[in-house]
Amino acid sequence: MLLSFMVSAQNTNTNKFRQLGQELPTPNIYRAASGAPGHEYWQQQVDYEINLEVDDENQRILGDEVITYTNNSPDVLTYVWVQLDQNVRAKDSDTYKIQESKIDKKESLSSIKRFQGSDFDGGFKIEYVKDANDKPLLHTINKTMMRVDLPVALEPGDKYSFKIKWSYNINDRMKMGGRSGYEYFEEEDNYLYTIAQFYPRMVMYNDIYGWQHKQFLGNGEFTLCFGDYTVNITVPSDHVVASTGTLQNAGEILTKSQQEAFEKAKTAKQPVIIISQKEAEKKEKKHAKDKKTWTYFAENVRDFGFATSRKFIWDAIGVQFGDRTVMAMSYYPKEGNPLWEQYSTKAVAHTLRTYSKYTFDYPYPVAISVHAASIGMEYPMICFNFGRPEKDGTYNERTKYGMIGVIIHEVGHNYFPMIVNSDERQWTWMDEGLNSFLQYLTEQEWERGYPSRRGPAWKIVPYMSGDKSNISPIMVNSESIHQFGNNAYGKPATALNILRETVMGRELFDYAFKEYSTRWMFKHPSPADFFRTMEDASGVDLDWFWRGWFYTTDHVDIGLKEVKWFNLKGNPDEESKIARKQRGEKQYITEIRNKEVIKETITEEDPSTVDFYTNYDPLNVLNLDRKAYETYYNKLSDAEKAMLDAGYNFYEITFENIGGLVMPLIIEFEYKDGTKEVRQIPAEIWKMDPHLEVTKVFVTEKEVKQITLDPYLETADTDTGNNYYPARQSLNRFELYQQKEKNGRYNTSRENPMQRAARDKKN
Repeated sequence: MLLSFMVSAQNTNTNKFRQLGQELPTPNIYRAASGAPGHEYWQQQVDYEINLEVDDENQRILGDEVITYTNNSPDVLTYVWVQLDQNVRAKDSDTYKIQESKIDKKESLSSIKRFQGSDFDGGFKIEYVKDANDKPLLHTINKTMMRVDLPVALEPGDKYSFKIKWSYNINDRMKMGGRSGYEYFEEEDNYLYTIAQFYPRMVMYNDIYGWQHKQFLGNGEFTLCFGDYTVNITVPSDHVVASTGTLQNAGEILTKSQQEAFEKAKTAKQPVIIISQKEAEKKEKKHAKDKKTWTYFAENVRDFGFATSRKFIWDAIGVQFGDRTVMAMSYYPKEGNPLWEQYSTKAVAHTLRTYSKYTFDYPYPVAISVHAASIGMEYPMICFNFGRPEKDGTYNERTKYGMIGVIIHEVGHNYFPMIVNSDERQWTWMDEGLNSFLQYLTEQEWERGYPSRRGPAWKIVPYMSGDKSNISPIMVNSESIHQFGNNAYGKPATALNILRETVMGRELFDYAFKEYSTRWMFKHPSPADFFRTMEDASGVDLDWFWRGWFYTTDHVDIGLKEVKWFNLKGNPDEESKIARKQRGEKQYITEIRNKEVIKETITEEDPSTVDFYTNYDPLNVLNLDRKAYETYYNKLSDAEKAMLDAGYNFYEITFENIGGLVMPLIIEFEYKDGTKEVRQIPAEIWKMDPHLEVTKVFVTEKEVKQITLDPYLETADTDTGNNYYPARQSLNRFELYQQKEKNGRYNTSRENPMQRAARDKKN
């Protein structure tokens, strides 16, 4: 009975300001209560030596690798787990099996084919798994994971090396989708490869999960260890390879003029062309049969990606961080111009500078943007980005800003999760949400009025006010999220922007965010580490905010339920009339008729029956007649007389929380003389009221004309119609914006504005 009561009481505790106790793991020697790494924090290290070849004739990857695993944990390991991410495209993949499907009333033979699954022969072909002495190792493949049994237990502090040989067929990314693959250019019979998840790689082992070997189903991305990579990439000799790391054999691979241009780019004011469009177009027409091997080395990275094609144009510029020069670079086919030559590398450099300002100086030697037709994806030092103009070189506004935005976003992923290495397989928001927030700040520093997709509070309103059955809390596993983009990107980015602008203020937020970033550089933070650090470094209790925004699907809808006006002035008779008029008090029908029927009341007939409460007016603070008022006034001190003579206005405002998500109250008072004043009340005003209704009195010297709640759209209020006193009828502001977008800058047609301008000029 006692247990039953305790459970029942726990479930009925709906106080929105209760601390995040049971929801967060208990602090320990590995992860401190402050949100910092504990004094015995550890993480594994994995080093790779990889040889691979891109088979341009058959679109295959062939490779072998040596993995050296260092056990820095306090645990003895008898086996290790390896990720086989390409198996997501195997014919028997669970990803295909769990996709829902329905038969429409009208089906064609080609559409029916989708029910038979994929005929693409994807997935890793594992040729062998051996130890350092070439002895076969027992291993078991379980879909996208492989367990390798160790012949001898791996003790804490020891290392173990083993070998894997493998191959797989590269997917046509334009037809099948995916984070990596190839794009085929039929006109020249050329391929552009953007390659990732191309090698068997170690599963994360940490103090939270042990082995994080949740199967890869497509949405939840990657949880990886840091290490050093030496990768030899063999491609046709006329290909150009862009890659994670630094090129080790530039003298063998690049021409003298290319090397000179690269050196010039380090100190240039504008991006320098290393391989021109003319050179790239010349190579497109000839297909070399011989091969070259590009060797790259990357230190302390969690992953590796590369791109290769004979179509690549290449430009670069140096970005200074103290005495270090980081090379911002772009690789793109002619199909990306003129947009890419004009904007890509500049966007890369701008991202490095802006993100570093809010986090830490970019530590890697290069940052690369590669043009791909329909993808945005990130890896250490390299990312693949879309944004392709029309064939005539023109483009619309959506293409331009979409391209700049995706470059900022994907380059920004170098910070989250490539360096601040959160668990993407479990918590998508920890990299996508934080990165989308910084993307918004960076876009706004690119251009005033930049049309950012995410960040401002009001942009999340349509999502948060939607059908709750189709909305997930942020704190949900990556594979179980409804509305992936809104949940993992938009809502957390908005939450952080609200924290920065409204709840904490920029100074406290920026300090705490930078502290989190630097604490967890090259480490593996959890959500609790982020929540705790933001509070620890700012001195602001944010449990109510994390609970509401991250653990529930509540939305913000706070309204002005009632406003009462009281006035403290010297003429009680006149002020009573004004107050009644302001209140708009109405008379009952009985009162109206009694004025005609009742000729004289007792109090009117007999003055001795009149006292203080006769005709009592609660809106008249003093409730005194003129003679009594004068007697009262003469007894006051000078300070009390001054306060009375000042004629203060008292506005008693009742706020109601309809949406359930508690937020600060931002109230704008517009006075009759045209001036305005904004007052902010912390969210803690809601802490004692289980009914989510609070009342507060505001004192003003001037008489109010209009009261507006959330005047600058800071809180993501889903219904601004109840935010005004006196009430006014109007479209919600986000509805007005949607209408503007529909009819304005993003209203695209077959002919983009650049094409239309050219036609008008010609005519």
